[in-house]
Order: sequence, then structure tokens, then C-alpha cells
Amino acid sequence: MSEPTFDAENLFDDDYLYFFAGPLDARGDAEADLVWRLLDLRPGMDVLDLACGHGRISNRIAQRGCRVTGLDSSRVFLERARQDAEALGVTVDYIHGDMRRLPWTGRFDRVVSWFTAFGYFSDCDNQRVLAQAAATLRPGGKIAIDLNNYAAVARTYQRSTVVERDGDLIVDRHHLDLLTSRNIVDRTIIRDGRTRKVPFFARMFTFTELRDWMLAAGFTTVQAVGADGAELTIDSRRMIVVAER
Repeated sequence: MSEPTFDAENLFDDDYLYFFAGPLDARGDAEADLVWRLLDLRPGMDVLDLACGHGRISNRIAQRGCRVTGLDSSRVFLERARQDAEALGVTVDYIHGDMRRLPWTGRFDRVVSWFTAFGYFSDCDNQRVLAQAAATLRPGGKIAIDLNNYAAVARTYQRSTVVERDGDLIVDRHHLDLLTSRNIVDRTIIRDGRTRKVPFFARMFTFTELRDWMLAAGFTTVQAVGADGAELTIDSRRMIVVAER
């Protein structure tokens, strides 16, 4: 079975920010509040935002007094994150890098992986990401991973979705591969009269599967809640997994 294509460079670019940065920023304060509560964050803690995107969580946590490092593979996202940090008057160490090869050991009190920033590789590499994240934490450190809830997605699966902004469009055609638990997407971007296609996928997890992966990676306890921090149910569109090192 051939591997599906994940075109990260052309997925996480200026078009992504054009369509999605505004709606994501509008939820940024509420989501930073949730991250703060679930991870029991306190000023002065060292926090790693893993696949930090354009910095919407990193910058808000830094505003509250944490020492934040944001790592991402997209230079476009990192440049936007630095600009926003400067505008807010906060300091965040933004680093271009690969989450499968993290340069730190025992460096952080907390790790954040938000808005389905995990599950973009083979199962072997996804497991490596978890082991790398665990290794970056000090003893007793915690991680929060925000993902789609597989049960809810499968029950209400949509084969296509459309996002529109000022006449420009993103059209996603979805295929849920039950043999690999991947949501495989063929994205068509129509902007300023130009059309291009970008393929990508995201691994889907049940809680019990991801829990077992995380225990194997070195975490000692693993729990999960729904999008607002309430009980995780079959109707929860998001699953937030919180684990301790």
C-alpha cells in the first residue's frame, strides 16, 4: 500500500493564513484560557508549543508570563508569529524545526500541541514525536494534545467541505481510510483567479489507542476531555489528551 502525499510546504503557507488565521485568532483567547487551565500553567514556567503555527497560542501564553519556545516547520508561519509577538510586546523564541527531531532533553515544564498539530507522519514517526516530546519534559511535566475526536468525525463524516473568503475558495475532498485510520484530503485552493491542489492527511485516534502510544513513549498518566474541558463523549468534536511525564 503506497503512502499518501503530505505537501506540508504548500499546505502551511500564506493561503492558509489568508483563509484561516482570522477565525483561529478570534478563538485564541478562549483556547489559551483552556490550555492554561488544563496544563495548570503558572508564570515563569518553560513551555514548548510544538507545531506552533502562526503563534496564536504561544504569544498569548507568553503574555501571561511563561517563557515560551515555539517550533514549526513553516517559515511563513514563524515570520507571522514573530510579527504578532512584536506587536504584542512579548518575547517568544520561535524556531524552525522538525518535531521528529527535537534538540532538548528535560528542558520544559509543559508542552502544547494544539489544533490537530499531531498525526502528519507514518505511525513510526508519529510515535517518535511522542517520545521526543516526552524527553523534552522535566519529571512531572505535562503535555496537552488537541485533536479531532475520531468517534464524532466518523459518525458525522463529510466527504467534502468548502471555505469561502471574499469570493476565494478552499474545497476539500475527504477520504477516511479505515485501514490506516487516516483522513486523506485533496485540497483545491482558488484565490485571485489562480487554482492549485494540495494533498495532505491526518492520523485519527481513539483515546485508548493514543493513550497506549503515550504510555509507551514514557508518559505515566493519560487523560482526555472534550473541546471545552468537559467530559469526552461521542458528540465531542475535539479530543484533548493531557498526559504527565
